[in-house]
Amino acid sequence: MATSLLLLLDDIASVLDDVATMTKVAATKTAGVVGDDLALNAKQVTGVRPDRELAVVWAVARGSLINKAILVPVALVISWFAPWAIPPLLVLGGGFLCFEGAEKILHAMQHRRSHDDESTAGTSPAAEAAKIRGAIRTDFILSAEIIVITLGVVAGRPLATRVGVLVAVALLMTVGVYGLVAAIVKLDDFGLWLAGFRSQTARGFGRGIVATAPWLMRALGIAGTVAMFLVGGGIVVHQLPAIHHAIERVLAAVPGLANAHSSALHSVAARLAEAVFGVALGLVVAVGVDQGRRFGHWAGHRG
Repeated sequence: MATSLLLLLDDIASVLDDVATMTKVAATKTAGVVGDDLALNAKQVTGVRPDRELAVVWAVARGSLINKAILVPVALVISWFAPWAIPPLLVLGGGFLCFEGAEKILHAMQHRRSHDDESTAGTSPAAEAAKIRGAIRTDFILSAEIIVITLGVVAGRPLATRVGVLVAVALLMTVGVYGLVAAIVKLDDFGLWLAGFRSQTARGFGRGIVATAPWLMRALGIAGTVAMFLVGGGIVVHQLPAIHHAIERVLAAVPGLANAHSSALHSVAARLAEAVFGVALGLVVAVGVDQGRRFGHWAGHRG
């Protein structure tokens, strides 16, 4: 009996050690997506009333946990019964991210608001709820990519290890991303708190934070939109070999990149090319959706 218990504990320790090791590997491989996830989610709370910022972050974090609670078992089932379905689903998700990014750009170009409108944007309960829904929807796609990347890392491992790593990555990424988002959106409050100190150094540092916080939020807003094209375009390009090889051929024809396939310069150029593809794809989809809406509106009036 004692021997059986010791063997069971040894098996559990071995599984936990394997989970910890594979979680580190998966975290490294998903770091790029997590960085984009951070920029996108920090962008979502711009325009929210200061007293509602943490509430919005918490609401989106809860939605993110629900997303991952759905995605982890679904990913395990799909990988077991229909692994062929994962690439098409990723392409659809990447295309949707590009579409959302293009819609944001087109909306900004076509519907420029006055300063007063901007200052009150996101203050109504309906606008806040829309922001939360949009953030959770975007999080679902990014979470799906994180889960799929993690699933690739643990492929071939025992079921207990796969489940353990997926759950660990899901929890770590959610806590890490939304903890940092909460810290970023409350930077100005931290600066005001420091500005109340007697120390000249603390006051100066606090005033500097207060002065730079709005610029940081605007920069994160831009970075979030760019991240939509980087992530969305990257997902689609890497799932469609023909497009991926076409981009590689174009980069190979550029002077200075032909013999730098593994260099940082080539990596940056490839990411930019994926973003450009993401912009083009997003605009095509956005125009198509807009035309579909117009046709539906016209058909409705005709009927």
